[in-house]
Amino acid sequence: MNIIIKNIRWLMLFSGVITCTTFYAVIAPQDALLSLFGANLTEPLDHLVVRSWGFLVSVMGALLIYGAFNEDSRMLCAVTTGISKIGFLFLILIFGADYIDTLWVTVVFDSIVVSILASYVVSSKRVVE
Repeated sequence: MNIIIKNIRWLMLFSGVITCTTFYAVIAPQDALLSLFGANLTEPLDHLVVRSWGFLVSVMGALLIYGAFNEDSRMLCAVTTGISKIGFLFLILIFGADYIDTLWVTVVFDSIVVSILASYVVSSKRVVE
């Protein structure tokens, strides 16, 4: 676990940059939804919801990047982003079984990020004690 604490800045930076790519949904919601979920937008409200989702997820990516460079806020950024990603994973596993074939890369990536962030939080607590 020391390797995670030692490299958390770079791990958070990398995962933050990848997470920020969902900003693409703000610019091109139809293309983003099609590439991520394999589905099309059918209602005008769908455009707003997908754009909002893309923006909020990219904010979590920005939070990871901020935490990578600001040690005082790192723990808060890791916990907040981890909770957000856990929520997304649960929602996909509970309600999104139809989309798992197209979302598997995202599910695997977010699971790895959650594992790294959880390991960091637990390891940091042990170092402090």
